[in-house]
Amino acid sequence: MIAQLILITCACSRSTMYDFPQILERDTLTVITLNTSTSYFIYRDQEMGYHYDMIREFSDEHGLELQVVVARNVSSLVDMLRSNRGDLIAYNVPVESALKEQLLYCGPSDVSHQVLVQRAERGDTLLRDVTELIGKDIYVLRGSKYEQRMNNLNRELGGGLRLRYLDGDTLVEEDLIRMVSRGEIRYTVANGQVARLNHTYFRNIDVGLVVSFDQRTSWAVRRETPVLADSLNAWFARVNRAPHYLRLTKRYFEEAKGFHAENASTFIAMFAPGQLSPWDSYFKEYGKQFGVDWRLLASVAFHESTFDPDGRSWAGAGGLMGLMPATAASLGLSGTDLFLPEKNIRAGAQYLKRLIDTFASVGNEMEQVKLALASYNGGMGHVGDARALAEKYGANKDVWDGNVERFIQLKRLEQYYNDPVCKAGYFRGDETVNYVHDVVTLWQAYRERVK
Repeated sequence: MIAQLILITCACSRSTMYDFPQILERDTLTVITLNTSTSYFIYRDQEMGYHYDMIREFSDEHGLELQVVVARNVSSLVDMLRSNRGDLIAYNVPVESALKEQLLYCGPSDVSHQVLVQRAERGDTLLRDVTELIGKDIYVLRGSKYEQRMNNLNRELGGGLRLRYLDGDTLVEEDLIRMVSRGEIRYTVANGQVARLNHTYFRNIDVGLVVSFDQRTSWAVRRETPVLADSLNAWFARVNRAPHYLRLTKRYFEEAKGFHAENASTFIAMFAPGQLSPWDSYFKEYGKQFGVDWRLLASVAFHESTFDPDGRSWAGAGGLMGLMPATAASLGLSGTDLFLPEKNIRAGAQYLKRLIDTFASVGNEMEQVKLALASYNGGMGHVGDARALAEKYGANKDVWDGNVERFIQLKRLEQYYNDPVCKAGYFRGDETVNYVHDVVTLWQAYRERVK
């Protein structure tokens, strides 16, 4: 079950003796965090995030129901904790002397720093020392902590850095990282953890040059809950070298994300005329059974797994059709059956048909398919949010191109994902936009190849 995103406006009344034993009696752990690509987000209608997955393991180990409270911004995290709106902050809180009178730092700790993001394609010369930044154009968001750090670095170097400013109201730091990957700008600065995560999306960037002093960060609880702090410390000391924790780190900060398969034309050339894959008979059978063009099913399977029945994505989606385990289970498919081609394709066809039918009121068949594909990739919650935003701001909620797709991309910005009409929070929408375009383009190519 997806935990409800909550923005609490009043403090909970708790007795002065409220610590981990009382939390265990209540059977609920309330966690304050942020909607970001590294801490907590919803993808394919499932809760995810590096910090979320860790606190979920702690909660499960102690038999606790996890309740997620989403703060609006970093500055509100400590205020919400001190106001008893949650039991702990599961986010990288800076370890500062001024806060030690209010907080107990505990659980996972990290050393954060800002890094230079630069393109690293063949022929690019990588900068390896901050002194090499002199005379270079460095793009930062106006008013951001990165602008402040680069100004300080400029003074430390005696001048010479050429700072270029972009609007922080319409862009986030991950937008600038994408711009570096595309060659639109040469350098930007980002949080080290955010840069590492984005390197899993953009393999042509380098994030190795540190440009700031180290800042230790950690989770935090109120000083009045030392037993909870001790429990988190003991738990993390035990699991931080365990295989499942190392897999978690690899999942978010090492495994490639997005679609990086070979070109579709390479695969088409492998098969006889009229054939699209080794699994065409199943695509045809279950496409007919559920009323979905079998060539569309083949296109989805190619973009999910390049027809690999044993494939598994970073997010946990498995098999040809890239079904999330919870989605597969809702269709009667679980365990190793998820990786049996026939059963997987049947479930994928059934699920895609269910999504297409969800948008029956749209009326236009192609728009139904596009909205269904967006939901297949990103989740119904985010597509629902984007349609609500489109309707609120005068766009057409029933048209994908230039309308719903625009607002699903805007859900990366705080002013949009915190809009009252949104229920699913932050979303990195560019992958979903690319997915819809690529699946539809390949589907059209398949229809040309096989009439």
